[in-house]
Amino acid sequence: MRITLTYLQRGLLLALAASVLLAGCNLPAAEPGLPEGSPGASTLTPFQPDYSPDETAEPEPLWYLAPGLPEAFVAELSLPEGAQVSEDAAAAQHSIAIGGEGEVLAQWVYALVAPYPTIAEEVSSADLKAAWAGRSAGPFAGVPLLLSESTRAAFSAAWGEPAAGAVQVLPAEELLEAAWAQQPSWALVPFEALAPRWKVLAVDGQAPIWKGFEAANYPLSLPITISGGVELVSAPASNREADKLTTVLLTGVTALVRATAWEMERKGITYPAEDVGEVMREADIAHISNEVPFAENCPRPDPSQRTLVFCSDATYIELLEELGTDVVELTGDHFNDWTRAAMEYTLEQYRQRGWPYYGGGEDIHEAMQPLRLEDKGNRIAFIGCNGKGGGYASATESYPGTWACDYDYMERTIRELVDEGYIVITTFQHNEVYQYKPSDTLVRDFQRVAAAGASIVSGSQAHQPHGVEFYAPDSFITYGLGNMFFDQIIFGYDTSHGMMVRHVIYDNQYISAELLPFVFVDYAKPRWLSAEERAEFLGIIFANSIWQPRPTEVEE
Repeated sequence: MRITLTYLQRGLLLALAASVLLAGCNLPAAEPGLPEGSPGASTLTPFQPDYSPDETAEPEPLWYLAPGLPEAFVAELSLPEGAQVSEDAAAAQHSIAIGGEGEVLAQWVYALVAPYPTIAEEVSSADLKAAWAGRSAGPFAGVPLLLSESTRAAFSAAWGEPAAGAVQVLPAEELLEAAWAQQPSWALVPFEALAPRWKVLAVDGQAPIWKGFEAANYPLSLPITISGGVELVSAPASNREADKLTTVLLTGVTALVRATAWEMERKGITYPAEDVGEVMREADIAHISNEVPFAENCPRPDPSQRTLVFCSDATYIELLEELGTDVVELTGDHFNDWTRAAMEYTLEQYRQRGWPYYGGGEDIHEAMQPLRLEDKGNRIAFIGCNGKGGGYASATESYPGTWACDYDYMERTIRELVDEGYIVITTFQHNEVYQYKPSDTLVRDFQRVAAAGASIVSGSQAHQPHGVEFYAPDSFITYGLGNMFFDQIIFGYDTSHGMMVRHVIYDNQYISAELLPFVFVDYAKPRWLSAEERAEFLGIIFANSIWQPRPTEVEE
C-alpha cells in the first residue's frame, strides 16, 4: 500500500527526527538531588585548547646592512639570534652603515699605498678627494686609484660614486702585482691588507703604521654607525688595534770615537741625539749596533787619530741611554779592539741597564744565540754575525767577542725560529764597500738568510747607504744603512748621509717598513732630511736597488 504524505506531514516528521537525533547527542542531565560525582551525574568538562594564539606578539625587528660595509667587518659582525636582514632600509628597525647619524660602532681604517720604489711620501685628502671626483691633483694626477670592489663600495658610501675613469677596480688579491706592473700607481686598501711591498703614504700628516696614529682624525678612517640596538650586536671596534702594533727601529754604524767623540766632549755627551732621539725613543724596540767597547781607561779622543784601534769613554753610554736603546748588536769589527776587560766591562754595563745583546758575548755559545723578544703579542727574534771573520770575530769557547758567521747554523736556526712563530731579523757586520749598489758578496750572503725565512735582513757595516731589495714577497733586505754616529763626513755626500729603517709588525705579521734618511751637520749629529732632500736621496737608493722578482730559495 502506498502512503502519500502531504507537505505539512513531511515537515512534522523531519522535525521529529531532528529532535530525536539531537536528544541522542546530549548527555542526560543529573537527576535532581544527586551531588556531582554521584552515579548518574555528568563528570565531563568542556574541551579546552592547549594554547590560545597571542594576537598582540610583535614580529622580530628587521636589520638593514647598508652597501659598502667592509667585508672583514661583516664577517665578524654578530646579530641577535634569529635576526632577519632586510634589503629595504625603510622597513628595518635597525641599520648599520658607513657614516650616518647613528651611534659609532666601529672605525674602519684604510691606507693609501703605492709600490715601494715610489718617491712620493704624502698626499693631501683634498687632492685625493679631487682625484676621486675626476679632477686630477697631487703627485698621482691622471693616474687611476686602484682598489677592490669592497673598498670602492665603502668609499662610495662616504664620498659618493667616483667619477668615470677615476678608479680601477680589481680583485683584492691582484692589486699589489697590478700596482707594481703599471708604475706610477697608487691604491687604497684596508689596513689588514698591508704588506711590506706597499709603501704607505701619509694623508694630511697621518699614516696608520705610525704609533701616534689617531683614527678619529684620519681622513681614511670610515665610521661605521648603528641606529638602535647597539647593545644587541657584537662587532669589531676597528681593523687596527694599537695594542697589536710593534715598531722596530734598525740603525747602522755606531762608533763613538775620534772626531765624533771630540764633538761630544765639546758639545755634550747626548748632543748627537738632539734631532733623532725622539724618533728612536718612540720605537718599541730601538736597535743600536755599537762597534766599540766602553773602557774606564780610554784616553781622550783625538780627531786626527790614524790608528784603527778604538775604545769609547765609559761615560759615552749616556748617549745610548738618551736614545732609548733597547737592543744592542755586537757584530762590529772593533769590539775586540781594546782589551778583554773592556769587552767584559761593556757587557756588564748592558746587563745592568737591561739591554739584551746578540751577535757577540762572553763566549762563542752566548754570541751565537738568537735573541728572542715579545712585545704586544708579537714574537721577534734577532740573530747576527760578523761576515768578515778572522781577527774581527774573537769569540771562542773561553774568550769574549763577536761571532764569525756560520751560515749553515744560521739557516737552521732561522727556520726553527720561524717554526716557533717568530718574525726573524738578521743583521750583519760584513764587507765595507763605498758604493750604493750592493756587492755580489753581500747579495749572496744576505739572500741566503732571507731564503731561510728571515723577514728582515739588514747590513750594519756600511759607511754609506746601499740599495734595498724584496727577496720574497715578505722579506725585505737593506744591504747597508750607512753611519749612524761616525765621523766620515769628510768623504762627501755619500758618507755624510745615512738612514734608519722603521719596521712595523702587527698581530705577529711583518707589514711595513719606512726608510728614514738623515744627514750629518757635523762629525757627531745627524738631522732629518727635508722633503726635497729626501726625494733626492731616495731616488739614489731606489736607482741602486734590486727590484726584479727573486726565488724564495737559493739554488745549491
